[in-house]
Amino acid sequence: MFPPTPPPAGATAAVSNRSGTVSVRTTEQGLPLEVRIDPRELRYDAQRLADEILELCQRSAMEAGARRRTELERDGMPKDVLDRLGLPTRAEVADAQLRQDEEEHGPTSWMRPV
Repeated sequence: MFPPTPPPAGATAAVSNRSGTVSVRTTEQGLPLEVRIDPRELRYDAQRLADEILELCQRSAMEAGARRRTELERDGMPKDVLDRLGLPTRAEVADAQLRQDEEEHGPTSWMRPV
């Protein structure tokens, strides 16, 4: 059996959660190539951790897709073909990140009311 061929560099991306305790590197299809979990995360519910890993894989896949789109644009591929391939634009990645940031529930301030 032949060893697996690594994907091209532009076809992968890595992202981590806000605290940096969980990170993933995926292909543009979302296939995880590397998952890193800080041991402190193991004290939480397994379903929560699994959900976080899947969400990070989706974000990483979107970033890798945007990188692939940029490479193909640079090589002269027409925009309509890139759209049909479903590769996200940088603006779509930024919008998705903004939506994710808005959905995260966390304190807006550590100051308490007086």
